[in-house]
Amino acid sequence: MNQPQSAVGNCLDVQSFINAQPISRYQWRVVILCFLIVFLDGLDTAAMGFIAPALSQDWGIDRASLGPVMSAALIGMVFGALGSGPLADRFGRKVVLVGAVLLFGAFSLASAYSTNVDQLLVLRFLTGLGLGAGMPNATTLLSEYTPERKKSLLVTSMFCGFNLGMAGGGFISAKLIPAFGWHSLLLIGGILPLILTVVLLFWLPESARYLVVRNRGTDKVRKALAPIDPTVVAQASSFSVPEQKTVKARNVFAVIFSGTYSTGTLLLWLTYFMGLVIVYLLTSWLPTLMRDSGASMEQAAFIGALFQFGGVLSAVGVGWAMDRFNPHKVIGIFYLLAGVFAYAVGQSLGNITILATLVLVAGMCVNGAQSAMPSLAARFYPTQGRATGVSWMLGIGRFGAILGAWMGATLLGLGWNFEQVLTALVIPAAVATMAVVIKGMVSHADAT
Repeated sequence: MNQPQSAVGNCLDVQSFINAQPISRYQWRVVILCFLIVFLDGLDTAAMGFIAPALSQDWGIDRASLGPVMSAALIGMVFGALGSGPLADRFGRKVVLVGAVLLFGAFSLASAYSTNVDQLLVLRFLTGLGLGAGMPNATTLLSEYTPERKKSLLVTSMFCGFNLGMAGGGFISAKLIPAFGWHSLLLIGGILPLILTVVLLFWLPESARYLVVRNRGTDKVRKALAPIDPTVVAQASSFSVPEQKTVKARNVFAVIFSGTYSTGTLLLWLTYFMGLVIVYLLTSWLPTLMRDSGASMEQAAFIGALFQFGGVLSAVGVGWAMDRFNPHKVIGIFYLLAGVFAYAVGQSLGNITILATLVLVAGMCVNGAQSAMPSLAARFYPTQGRATGVSWMLGIGRFGAILGAWMGATLLGLGWNFEQVLTALVIPAAVATMAVVIKGMVSHADAT
């Protein structure tokens, strides 16, 4: 492979170097490891929604009492995401990722041994701290090892691991909980991350772009990039990234709230917030709504899992489309369709086959759009503030997740039925559509 044109003298531009090479086995290893992080993140995040019916029955409590527990991990995820981004931009992506996986694995394992609601609430909050830190930093690290031509496809493909993990929780719980009780899902959600922590320590590299921006030394950058193409890397005496010439602010918040990025930052927050209202209302309460409508526990868990599995089916297609068309319009269309199909789900309770199909399609739309948002944010921000920009979008968005879980409990408490709850989701879908389309217009105006 010839040396990329961006290598001026002996200074090699890291992103141009990555763009010029075929994707190596080393980069695929980063993809797989980040996918596994996000998969286990999704499994642990969705756990409470799937164990809630069995937990309520086992402890003899009503579903309204589980509202705070449902939200506890989501609140922890807010703090985990908001705190981890600045830490990763300061100390590195790898150390934060390893710590995050260790944290949510350990406390998920501890949650399996809870004996009352108060214990479970505290342990789920602590689990959420790790869950909130994992996803944004996996997104950031992967985006910094991928070529521009495949960035959205690879990042959204990785992110679909979150939906696959949530869906996997449903499929696993449908088999395990009737046989072994609600503890079994939390045990699996604890043991697997602890095993992955050891793997990450040895196999996950630090971001080369981060090492350049933070001046961690030429030798460390060379070591991080050499497995991609050792010949080209060996010829370089120094390394650079494009943002070094255009982004001068060293404070990460000054970066994401600078004149160029401030409006886009707020619109990303609004879009992701509204998307998570939809996702978490359905993730937390769809199995319970199904049970109230006469479905068996197995049917309720299976259809709830279909909603998450839909995101797995659509994420790759959304990423592919984003690399070829206007990414903001692509995501906007999916949010719009999410509102349409959420309404349709509410009208289809009488036929289990049609209901399952529409739940799957609704999941394809809203989870496909949500899976694409971290990629959109990662492409929007420079290296100096990328982890903070992505993690704060995810962190602020988590308030939408909390609102969605709380709305489900509140609306059910007010006596709303299945159809009414699903119809209400048209509103956040419409707001998300408008916000991401306007974000595209603003970004285009800034670029021109």
